[in-house]
Amino acid sequence: MSVLTSSKTYRGLAVLQAGDAVACAIPVPYIAESLDTLGVPAQVRPVLPAVKVASALGLASASRLPRLGRLTTAALTLYFVLAVAAHVRVKDRVLNTVPAATLLVTFAAMTAAGPPRRRDG
Repeated sequence: MSVLTSSKTYRGLAVLQAGDAVACAIPVPYIAESLDTLGVPAQVRPVLPAVKVASALGLASASRLPRLGRLTTAALTLYFVLAVAAHVRVKDRVLNTVPAATLLVTFAAMTAAGPPRRRDG
């Protein structure tokens, strides 16, 4: 088993996504400013917390429902492809693009590796 297929990794990233959902729902000023910079329309913003909660649930369930775990990491890969593309489109600072790019690579690798096959703690 590797870090990419560990249940702990999936659970940790689920917590990260859940926290991000809360931050988007508030919204935390930094996130609101970032969405403004990226040109995310106002009507799309209320959907983001729900998408992030759904992804958190999918990641958290990966050890019990491996297909859902892989579907979730694949969907998150697409989400972060779009996020990186948005940062590039507006010529955002590299420092602002790095988190999305890191998560893109992480979720793509997790999709390729697949979720945990059994409960591994």
